[in-house]
Amino acid sequence: MQLSSPLLRLALVPIRMRGPLRRTWHIFSAGMRWLVTSREHTNLTYDLSELNRRYLCAFVSDVAGKPYDQVQSYLDELDNDQALHDHIVRATRDSGLSFKADAAARFAKRAGWYALVRAVKPSCIVETGVDKGLGSCVIAAALLRNRNEGAPGRYFGTDINPAAGYLLSGQYAETGEILYGDSIASLEKLDRPIDIFVNDSDHSAEYEAREYETIKNKLSDGALVIGDNAHVTDKLLEFARHTGRRFAYFQEQPHRHWYPGGGIGVAY
Repeated sequence: MQLSSPLLRLALVPIRMRGPLRRTWHIFSAGMRWLVTSREHTNLTYDLSELNRRYLCAFVSDVAGKPYDQVQSYLDELDNDQALHDHIVRATRDSGLSFKADAAARFAKRAGWYALVRAVKPSCIVETGVDKGLGSCVIAAALLRNRNEGAPGRYFGTDINPAAGYLLSGQYAETGEILYGDSIASLEKLDRPIDIFVNDSDHSAEYEAREYETIKNKLSDGALVIGDNAHVTDKLLEFARHTGRRFAYFQEQPHRHWYPGGGIGVAY
């Protein structure tokens, strides 16, 4: 029998099926665990694998031009920020919306946002689409640290939902505010240079591109433009190419979760 025989190929099918079946079982078991232990149905939160955290550290180090160990200290700083963790648990419990939100503070790629804010020390950071405000609090925590080091900054979040951003309260609200209404309209009214821009609102490719076009002439020299939708569309990559910026991308690898993860795109 020749090695290329169709019968031999057929005989290998059970062996080849082991890989997809293992992968399917891993996703299924993680999904069942999530159904029992989590209350979330959108904007899922999770931890990153340990290897993925190291890749995130290297990614931020390269984009921000800071030593790896310095970025690692920022990630550790966020992990050990007990006041922030306690605030998220308490604010989630008191919101009246805890039936659809987990109280645990799991930051995933938002830890990368935190490290970038700590490294760059922006005077103005804008995030479109805040949902419950987890990213807002992470950014605010970084801004509070920066302020204590003599580098104050201001945060502006935008959201069309007037109930969004309920986690941004207490000391974390000292660093910024939520602008309610259409994000494009809010961005058009913003009258200060933007040092870090985070796109995380309407995830249609068209709207994402419109946001980048709207803030293009409002960016400061050396500004970072972060795309939360870069794992789905190429709009941030195209924005980087058309404006003479570099582009980098980090892909999440969630730890023990069924969701394959999103990512961080950066034009810089």
